[in-house]
Amino acid sequence: MSTATTPYINVTEVEYLDGYRLRIAFNDGHVAVVDFEPFLRKSYHPDIKKYLDLALFRQWTVAHGNLHWNDFELIFPTSDLYAGHIS
Repeated sequence: MSTATTPYINVTEVEYLDGYRLRIAFNDGHVAVVDFEPFLRKSYHPDIKKYLDLALFRQWTVAHGNLHWNDFELIFPTSDLYAGHIS
């Protein structure tokens, strides 16, 4: 029996562009630009809204192939980041 394997898509590098836009590179060579501002502005939750503070927003971390903020307090599905949009 043969088992097909699909490689996991992981975030490998993140670069700040401007405002709330990040350039995100993935382990398969794909690059996406994601604007987080619409998501942050439409949220009513204070734990999310606080990331409108650019100093806090710019403190992301990449760990285990995931882009996250404040020890996974704010994290998005890698598939959404790969597609270039979050909701």
